[in-house]
Amino acid sequence: MLVDDQELIRRGLRAILRPRFGFEVVAELESGAGIIAKVRRHRPDVVVMDLRMPVVDGVSATRALRGIRDAPPVLALTTFDDDESLAGALRSGAAGFLLKGVPSEDLQRAVRTVAAGHGWLDHAVTARVLAEYRNAPGHAAPAVSEFALTPRERDVLALMGEGLTNAGIAARLHLGEGTIKTHVGHIFTKIDVRDRAAAVVFAFDHGLVQPRGS
Repeated sequence: MLVDDQELIRRGLRAILRPRFGFEVVAELESGAGIIAKVRRHRPDVVVMDLRMPVVDGVSATRALRGIRDAPPVLALTTFDDDESLAGALRSGAAGFLLKGVPSEDLQRAVRTVAAGHGWLDHAVTARVLAEYRNAPGHAAPAVSEFALTPRERDVLALMGEGLTNAGIAARLHLGEGTIKTHVGHIFTKIDVRDRAAAVVFAFDHGLVQPRGS
């Protein structure tokens, strides 16, 4: 499902996410207004959401979706100059973040990754997302040791921060994918996050992995 106030952008997204490449656009909206009814009607696997829109912006729409059962994950689209919306989308529960104008292959990969239940954090904006997130009211990053993560859980979290899927982490650590899934569940509980994108930010924020180019 595509949510963007610009028809030209939606047209470009439709061209990239067409059946030839294994996608189907089931619904579109020009703003976040009415998104819950639209999602309930069409049941999309992923919502590709612009963050800056009139009437109801992407951050508010993402927050609204978090309040309904079995809500689809949100892949937030943003620009280089919209750090505030990025941080707001993160706090609202977006599963992934992608810059507008990325190569079509990156968009396709991000949609598939988010649909599979994983997070996607564009490395081009990671450092700025972290800066905005750290500056948010009430944010303070306690030492990672306070979360009682085991050495193996720290390894798994660090690899999540590098963008690896559960299968990729399993291959890197020579463990079963089911074992990695169990570790990921324990990590979410211990660091008190709801999704993979927030866990990735946690990994960066606590020095388990460094943003590229930093």
